[in-house]
Amino acid sequence: MGAQPVTGRGGQPRPGPGGRAKSGKPRPGTGGYGKHKLAGKGPTPPARLRPGHPAQRRASAAARPAAGTDARGDQAAPKPESRPVSNLRGAGSAVEVVAGRNAVLESLRAIVPVIALHVGPRLDADQRISEAISLAAGKGIPVVEAGRAELDRLTGGAIHQGLVLRVRPYSYAHPDDLISRARDAGQQPLIIALDSVTDPRNLGAIVRSAAAFGAHGVLVPVRRSAGVTAGAWKASAGTLARVPVARAANLVRTLAGYQEDGLFVVGLDAGAETTIDQLDLADGPLVLVVGSEGKGLSRLVTERCDAVARIPIGGSAESLNAGVAAGIALYEVARLRAAAAAS
Repeated sequence: MGAQPVTGRGGQPRPGPGGRAKSGKPRPGTGGYGKHKLAGKGPTPPARLRPGHPAQRRASAAARPAAGTDARGDQAAPKPESRPVSNLRGAGSAVEVVAGRNAVLESLRAIVPVIALHVGPRLDADQRISEAISLAAGKGIPVVEAGRAELDRLTGGAIHQGLVLRVRPYSYAHPDDLISRARDAGQQPLIIALDSVTDPRNLGAIVRSAAAFGAHGVLVPVRRSAGVTAGAWKASAGTLARVPVARAANLVRTLAGYQEDGLFVVGLDAGAETTIDQLDLADGPLVLVVGSEGKGLSRLVTERCDAVARIPIGGSAESLNAGVAAGIALYEVARLRAAAAAS
């Protein structure tokens, strides 16, 4: 007696082995292997392992040998210049991109170190465009005509209105360079340190006050802090070209190192008993620490300070902008130093 066909629902014969229909053709969607032999692709791999993903490109770049040497440590052939990195918010460690007609024009009017001005084709008649091109040409800045796709790539898809400016990355000083700068000038060091000040415009304003009242530099932490961007350059009115900004990997440890070199660390704190005009340490080597407007100084930074002082505030204002507070404190320190020198 022959084998009986295997039937499914409704008495219909099931497909034979291999996922084939009764006619012998593969069932649609099985590829001829049957559903029991089909396997999924498995879990989605992490971003660093997915080809073409930005995280994968960054991981591959980090795994490459150091620049200038090949895998064996021999001198490698020079590579073509890499494409600029778009950094709209700006941290000062990469090429920054300024997009938009007004923003580009303001940056060109200020003393901002620019790599190139990229101009889109077939722009409408706008005085800002012609002025930007004229300013760039007058300063010897290359003017490059670029297509819309290239401008979109440079700005990461941000609105650029046909004008994009590439700003040169800022070269930060070492924290020890600020002390050396003061000693080379035969002066008592005066350094401004920023704790969690994240607005580049505040950084630029503080650098401007530092230049006005004789400070020898500004110290910012690497993390959770504003960097030198186009916005900082504009707010500084060009004084960033004269006052160095140093970066500290760890602000508390850097302040401790300054103390070992004989500097006093004074923090601005609204709850301090001593006012800034009564500061006895002003005529000595000094690091003045300014915190953010909202949170003020962090606990670890406050514990590291030799003293804290406040700016007396009257009226309805409860706090001061970090840039304004730094300017007032620097003025008082400069006044106290001048009075001590005259006595």
